[in-house]
Amino acid sequence: MVNQNLTATEIGFTHEDFAALLDKYDYHFSPGDVVPGTVFSIEPRGALIDIGAKTAAYIPIQEMSINRVDSPEEVLQSNETREFFILTDENEDGQLTLSIRRIEYMRAWERVRQLQAEDATVRSGVFATNRGGALVRIEGLRGFIPGSHISTRKPKEELVGEDLPLKFLEVDEERNRLVLSHRRALVERKMNRLEVGEVVIGTVRGIKPYGAFIDIGGVSGLLHISEISHEHIDTPHSVFNVNDEVKVMIIDLDAERGRISLSTKQLEPEPGDMIKNRDLVYDKAEEMAAKYREQLLAKQQGATAASTEVVAEEDIPPATELDEDIPPAAELDEDIPPATETEEDIPAATETEEGIPAAIEE
Repeated sequence: MVNQNLTATEIGFTHEDFAALLDKYDYHFSPGDVVPGTVFSIEPRGALIDIGAKTAAYIPIQEMSINRVDSPEEVLQSNETREFFILTDENEDGQLTLSIRRIEYMRAWERVRQLQAEDATVRSGVFATNRGGALVRIEGLRGFIPGSHISTRKPKEELVGEDLPLKFLEVDEERNRLVLSHRRALVERKMNRLEVGEVVIGTVRGIKPYGAFIDIGGVSGLLHISEISHEHIDTPHSVFNVNDEVKVMIIDLDAERGRISLSTKQLEPEPGDMIKNRDLVYDKAEEMAAKYREQLLAKQQGATAASTEVVAEEDIPPATELDEDIPPAAELDEDIPPATETEEDIPAATETEEGIPAAIEE
């Protein structure tokens, strides 16, 4: 029979020894760690999780998913083992708070960064609008489409529930910003069917001091004031009115910036015809465009021939001889005008950025 009255000295193992042993084999958990855990109790507004700590950790229902959850059973099952994010340190009862939502957010940011790097087009439904634009969800993150990047004739309020193709403008986890463009996605799709030198018919949708915006089949192209005519024009308003139907030629397609540049100047049979005889310009548009394409092709072939021309080595002076006559780069740069001086009046695409909502709703 076992003696029930053995002392701690006789046993050789005290309660303090037992506590010390627990501390020795207990893992150290810190906020931000991702650890495996097993669900052993589901409660109405949360669940208790065994992660190997002395006290069961707790996950509240609002931390169970990146999406709305009405019941813990929608996400977790008893005895299920999965990864958890340690959200807070131990409370006064020694209990840690866990999150699945934070893991999903980390993986969502990783995914959208990958999609941006691939310049992928994604689709998402608009779930709300505000003064600055429209809101969508991408991989569970809340994305913002600035009004200047929504290409539709519908009022913004009517876009709720509509599925839109989108391109990424900004993916910034540190600033919690995810900004997208509907216009860029449409322009890219349209660009795949357009060519430089092609004549298209469009409608004037807006006139600014620096040019006119032309709708060409659902996407907007810019007819810069310098590309309206060979003759000087004080303002595009003197040539066009909103809703005018125009014939224009595509002179540049910039998929990365989502821009289509247009010209009527290159279609003029004689300088100033866009001001004096617009109908003649439209009648001769295809003929003038064909000449433009021929000139463009000749330039390209000339550039290719020049780049492949082999110079005899005996005619090449030593490198030191060449260097003596070359002025410093700074001297060369002084006389070179900026490459984009015609764009300085064009407003930024995301000028409403101060109203961009956070990608993660806290």
